[in-house]
This record gives sequence, C-alpha cells and structure tokens, in this order.
Amino acid sequence: MADSPWHATVIALFVWWFSTGIILWRVRVADNGGAHQHALSVLLAAPLAIAGVAAFGAALQDATAFGTYLGFFAALSIWGWIELAFLSGIITGPNRTPCPIYAAPIDRFWRAVGTIAWHEALLIVSLVTMGLATQGAANPFAFLIFALLFGARILAKLNLFFGVPRINIQFLPRPLAHLASHFRVSRITAFFPFSVSLLTVASAFLLERAINATTPGTAVGFALLTCLALLAVLEHWFMVLPLPDEKLWRWMMPARKIATPRIQDRLQEDPHGL
Repeated sequence: MADSPWHATVIALFVWWFSTGIILWRVRVADNGGAHQHALSVLLAAPLAIAGVAAFGAALQDATAFGTYLGFFAALSIWGWIELAFLSGIITGPNRTPCPIYAAPIDRFWRAVGTIAWHEALLIVSLVTMGLATQGAANPFAFLIFALLFGARILAKLNLFFGVPRINIQFLPRPLAHLASHFRVSRITAFFPFSVSLLTVASAFLLERAINATTPGTAVGFALLTCLALLAVLEHWFMVLPLPDEKLWRWMMPARKIATPRIQDRLQEDPHGL
C-alpha cells in the first residue's frame, strides 16, 4: 500500500466518488425494482458492515500506513452501510410524512429531527463505540475519519434546514421523498459561513499535521483526513454556487421507472417556507 500522502489524497478522492456513486446507483436500482428491493440492498450490504467492524478491530494496533488505510476503509464501510440503510428507508426516523407548508419553525425543526432520528442515533452509537474502543490504541484514524464524516454531515443537514440557495434532490429515493419538504431554499444564513469557516480551519489544521507527520502511518492518516475535510467544504459550496455537481454521478444512474412525489413542485410553490 502506498505510504505517500499524495497517493492517500488520490485514493481518498476516488473512494469518495466511487462509494457515493455505488450507493446512489444501488438505491436507484432498488427504487426501480420495488419496496422489497430496498430491504434487500441493506441485507446484501450487511457483510460490508461486518467486514468494516472486523477491519476496525484489526487496525487499532497497527500504526503503519497499511493499518491507516485499513482503518480508513473500515470507517467508510461502516458509514456506507448506515447511509445505505438510511437512503433505503430502513433506518430513518418515526416521522415519514411531508412537513406542512406553513409549519412554525420549532414544529418544522422537530418534524425534521423525527425524519432522521433513528439514523442519527445509530451514527452516534457507532461514533461513541468506536471512540471507546480507540482509547489507548496505536491507530486512531478509523475513529477520527468517522468523527469527521459525522461532524461534516451534521453541519450540512443544519444548513439544509436553515436554508441554502441550491438543494439537489434528484437523487432522493422514493422512501425519502418526504425529506425534501423539510429543506429550505433561501439565501444563506449566518450558519453557512460559520460551517465553511469551521471546516476550512479544520482542513488547514489537518494539513499542517500531515506535513509535519513523523511516520508514514500518521502522514497517510492526516492526508486522508485533510482530503475528506476539503471535500466537505466543497460539498457545502455546492449548496450555494451554481455548479453541476450532480453530473459526477448522474451518468451512471439508470433511468427512474417509477415516478416519485413531485417534491420539487413543493419547493417551487413555497421556496421560503420549507
């Protein structure tokens, strides 16, 4: 396994793009195949999560570059399975109905929380468990990568709730069609620059650690973290700038055979009330 930070950056970019595309592709295929296909997706991917847990345990005491990569793939395997379970509508939350257009802000907030509650709970339990297991371990990077993904995702979800100019909902599967009604299309709020600044500062800190790393394992680990943090910054800017980010994966998506509820119509109907 390459122990160069540059190689790590290329690997992180490819894995981010490829793993996102595979999940979106499988969710679209399941959408076209019927409701039972979503449950089948989660079941078929279960070995990936199991392998991720095993790899996480194996990487804990391996501080080499190989151990860091093993921890990286372990964190992404666990994260990917949880995301697939969410997008498949298997692990979401108790609220599965669209938000009323003129719901009060506090009501809209708790309805939004209800749409993702079980998913967030599973992520938190996984994060805490990995953190406890990493105590005293030689290789903390699986936990750090999972924690970074979790923190960046929380910032992104809050920005979607508070309001951003661009929301790409074309990849939302049928089980989560109601989720878009909790988003808000509007000018950015003060939370957006706070989020981008926080992620940018984190990226700079991680880059400094990668440059000054004293071992190949730590150099690779902080390079992977830096790349993921910068990708999180980019994903936030996708919410604001008119960039065709969906083209990164749209070409590999099969055509949708079953129509989804026209949540896009809802966004156009009342873009500032969602």
